[in-house]
Amino acid sequence: MLRPFRDVLKLILFWIVCFDIHRILFSIHHFGKLKEAGLGEWLLTFVYSFRLDLATAAGLSALPFLFRLFQYYTDWKWWGRLFRISLIASVVFLVLVQAGEIVAYGEWNHKLTSRVFMHLSHPDEVARTANYSMIFWYIGYALIQLAIYIFLSRKFFQKKPIEKADIRHWFEWLALPVTYVVALFLFFLSLRGGFQPVPLNINAASYSNKAVVNDISINSLYFFGKSYLLYNRSEIDAFIPKVDKVIARQEVEKWYSYPREHDNYFLENTRPNVVFIVLEGWSGEAIGSLGPNKGATPNFDKLAKNGVLFTNIYATGTTSEIGNSSIFSGHYTLPEVSISMQPEKHRRLHCLNEDMEAWGYHSSYIFSGDLKYGNIGGYFMDHGFDVVKDEVDFPSDLPRGKLNFYDRDLYKFLIKEINQNKKPFLQCAFTGSTHAPYDQPTAKKGKRFTGEEADFMNSLVYADECLGEFIQNCKKNPWFKNTLFVFVADHGHASPGMVDPGRGKFYHVPLLFYGEPIKKSYRGKRMDVVGSQADIAATLIYQMKGQPARYPYSKDLMNPKVPQFAFHAIIRGYGWGTDKGNFTYYMEQKIVGDDTFKDRKDFKQAQKNCSYFLNTLYEDYKKL
Repeated sequence: MLRPFRDVLKLILFWIVCFDIHRILFSIHHFGKLKEAGLGEWLLTFVYSFRLDLATAAGLSALPFLFRLFQYYTDWKWWGRLFRISLIASVVFLVLVQAGEIVAYGEWNHKLTSRVFMHLSHPDEVARTANYSMIFWYIGYALIQLAIYIFLSRKFFQKKPIEKADIRHWFEWLALPVTYVVALFLFFLSLRGGFQPVPLNINAASYSNKAVVNDISINSLYFFGKSYLLYNRSEIDAFIPKVDKVIARQEVEKWYSYPREHDNYFLENTRPNVVFIVLEGWSGEAIGSLGPNKGATPNFDKLAKNGVLFTNIYATGTTSEIGNSSIFSGHYTLPEVSISMQPEKHRRLHCLNEDMEAWGYHSSYIFSGDLKYGNIGGYFMDHGFDVVKDEVDFPSDLPRGKLNFYDRDLYKFLIKEINQNKKPFLQCAFTGSTHAPYDQPTAKKGKRFTGEEADFMNSLVYADECLGEFIQNCKKNPWFKNTLFVFVADHGHASPGMVDPGRGKFYHVPLLFYGEPIKKSYRGKRMDVVGSQADIAATLIYQMKGQPARYPYSKDLMNPKVPQFAFHAIIRGYGWGTDKGNFTYYMEQKIVGDDTFKDRKDFKQAQKNCSYFLNTLYEDYKKL
């Protein structure tokens, strides 16, 4: 009965060796991200990772061990084959996840999560987003790991006769189920992490203040599996803060009951044409007029000197479909939830074009890539945009990148659309040249970046150049004088000095109102109020003397009485920003990732307010 347990130990050891080989390959590929971590701190990843590695190894071993166990009790040759098949199938799955993480980490700066399921639902998008080097590295690392792991499996489990159990009486067959039940109990205990009241979670492998070190330590397959459960929202209730729901709603309603009337109108007239430019991944930290990195956005910075620039705006989430729905519906997102992917829910939200349609506006949305991603196109069509166009509507003879047509051609296409549409109009365009694989043309002039996030920063230089040309071309058209431009990013992005998606500033994005309809007394104003993409709807509708109340979660940022806060979903967690600081919180690890509050009382109050807000938001989400 004890002999099969040698195979349990060999299986566990085999998987742990595989996990550690992945850590070494990951560290080699991302050596530049480890420059702030010393050798000793890196070596500790092989120590702190053990508990999660053991748990993952136990989960991977359960089925192969069952087939192995039958080999001890029967002569049927297929048990050995099933053992090897189940082992290799698990190896292949592991390799796909690990190789994907190595390649994706360079762009995402976090471990492979449920985002991959949304991307995989549109495999053509994945192929075009990935540049040739990413594909090369993915295939390369997959083949390297697969070859090593298969080699190790043959060394650990050689094809040689297994000494069969000596069964002379019928009751000795009971040893088979008893052995497997005992093994399952040990596997379960390993998965749980022991007998302690709180089960094992990814916090067990976190020990450093450097995100990349913790990411190496945390088992990739364990993290991916947990993310899948959260992606299915089967466990999301467990992560919502436990507060008194009545008190939470009362507090949130109190925040939104601020006096609504004010005279801070920056528009000369209430019915201008409106052009939204949704800027792909334009991080506030990468923009000269907003963050520490200078030189990439001279044209945007010039426009900011003649518009109304909001300096403390945060994205509601991490992906484009979340950003777009938040901007146009004035609604926040929940962690790991994309409401645009749930038509039955997002159709119950209001949308800016629905207000403007009642005022006689023509509405149009254009993207130079594929709007199937994140169901962005479906979201805008469901809300009744008159025109929704993407890459299939662009001239096929235009030069383009793998993901989309270049920003310069997008803006030309946009001006042509505006000239063809009736007035007044709500015209929206979503840029794409600042998205991986960064195969945009080189800017004609401007700063050339090297070092950290250089590819992104150089794409930003090109995109800003195109933006400047776009505005100059708009000025040649008669509709320019009565057109309000709204520039806002869909989400943040890693930039030099800010690569950790667990920090609040990672979600800092630009929001700029620009154009001739803005009163001269407001041009060049910098508004430091803390707000969110979700606040654009109420802010704009109030300026146009509409009904902001249709956007219950959207705040009017021009109102001097407006409460200053911004909630945002981060990777496997959430964040909260105020005029006194911001913090982020990882739901599963149950740890604070970022905290810039100077006063502990302010931090405790912010935690409480965030819990109230998230709880109320989730309850309303379930009612949609």
